[in-house]
Amino acid sequence: MNDYLNAIILGVIEGITEFLPISSTGHLLIAEHWLGERSDTFNVVIQAGAILAVTVIYWRRILDLIFEWRDPFHRDYAAKLIVAFLITAVLGFVATKLGFKLPDALTPVAWALIIGGFWILAVEAYVAREAQIPYVSWPTAIIVGIAQIVAGIFPGTSRSGATIFAAMLTGTTDRAAATEFAFLVGIPTMYAASAYELLKALKASGGHEDWPALAIAFIVSTVTAFIAVKWLLGYIRTHRFTVFAIYRILLGAALLAAVAYGLA
Repeated sequence: MNDYLNAIILGVIEGITEFLPISSTGHLLIAEHWLGERSDTFNVVIQAGAILAVTVIYWRRILDLIFEWRDPFHRDYAAKLIVAFLITAVLGFVATKLGFKLPDALTPVAWALIIGGFWILAVEAYVAREAQIPYVSWPTAIIVGIAQIVAGIFPGTSRSGATIFAAMLTGTTDRAAATEFAFLVGIPTMYAASAYELLKALKASGGHEDWPALAIAFIVSTVTAFIAVKWLLGYIRTHRFTVFAIYRILLGAALLAAVAYGLA
């Protein structure tokens, strides 16, 4: 029963944090510190649940990009998504070959949360002085592709946060437009990464896994992510990302204090 309860908790955490700019990897590392470490297969599969939720939310937009490719706007947008994805894929391959691996210590996560929080505040302050521009430029697409791999190397950074604010800082100052591009480029990126990691994990483990608990976590992650993303897309139409910055800074400070006093 405890395994199923823990699976539900981890599924909720993944679903809420995967696409909010607060770092799902960081939150899962924190949770696993107290709930017990989970297999790579488990973490990859519940991430896939969150990706599925976003795919469902954007299904019409995705179909438009695929089947309306003759339209110059859709063709240009799709090309930028593909380039951003390819940049991430190439850099990710290089990082893997060089042996980069996510650390599982809490201190780097804490600092990444704090630094990311101040980064959000700085970008929001900059954007507040600019006109709201929904256009995604080629430099923005390139920087977003690079931002994805930076977030993949440093736990606590947040893939969604890194890409959203990279887009905003490089000219897509409209929050909704920056968020949409970040989420859409994240779909193929995260599906590809999840498939690669899942095959690697299954090969290493020989398929030994608590499948019922994993299925529960996958379903919970999917449903929770759907709700979280729907809420976020409505929230940012009238609000800044400031609340997430404050949350990151407070959580990071609390983690540093917990490590300093031997509580984590």
